[in-house]
Amino acid sequence: MNVQKRSNVRVRGTGNVTMLFAHGFGCDQNMWRLFAPSFEDRYRTVMFDLVGSGDSDLFAYDRSRYDSLHGYADDVLDIIDETASGPVIFVGHSVSATIGMLAAIKAPERFAANVMIGPSPSFINDGNYVGGFEREDIEELLETLENNYLGWSSTMAPAIMGAPGQPELAQELTNSFCRTDPEIARHFARVTFLADHRADLPRVTTPTLIVQSNDDLLAPLCVGEYMHDAISGSELSIVNNVGHCPQLSAPGESRLATEAFLTRLAL
Repeated sequence: MNVQKRSNVRVRGTGNVTMLFAHGFGCDQNMWRLFAPSFEDRYRTVMFDLVGSGDSDLFAYDRSRYDSLHGYADDVLDIIDETASGPVIFVGHSVSATIGMLAAIKAPERFAANVMIGPSPSFINDGNYVGGFEREDIEELLETLENNYLGWSSTMAPAIMGAPGQPELAQELTNSFCRTDPEIARHFARVTFLADHRADLPRVTTPTLIVQSNDDLLAPLCVGEYMHDAISGSELSIVNNVGHCPQLSAPGESRLATEAFLTRLAL
């Protein structure tokens, strides 16, 4: 197995500490272009594409391996084995925040910190837990995606991106969604939007920062607060941003929150 080719791994920067960046559903590593470069003078930075996304090896997409987020978490550990000899700071957006969390639970000795941008352990409301959507909403969303992926992408991408003053970002996300193989996207969407990892939150021992937009369709503020309460010792930083991708639409504020967190950890 060629891990570098499988996940389109790219390494930049120098330093004893490695920062590993992982993108969300329907995206690729280009989502970090306004966020990651500022860390290259202090850290070894590693970016990659989730298998099935971007320029990853589509032939490596195994539906059984990726039928849960644990398959992607195993990929993260493979990439760490290939690219990092020292401490690792994992920066994950959206579903990849959960993927990084699962990897850190499995191998906590490899992780110095987790930065979770727009995370959600479950998108579905359940009793007192507010994930943002009723189960029927998610089932309808997935059915629409199954029947008309390109139409779904054109409608959902701008809503997910938000950033009303930056329409070019909504178009970029739409284009990214549309470049994704529809069959893989349909499968990954079900894995992403039906996942429930609330029970894993108390198992986290890695120092964790949650970066939350104050207005996010997919991960409402109450989700970030729920995770902050459930992850012992975590920090919650709320950035002034409309949308689910603050690393693109509010990169300055997101970077400052991350840098302050890493400074406090002396990393």
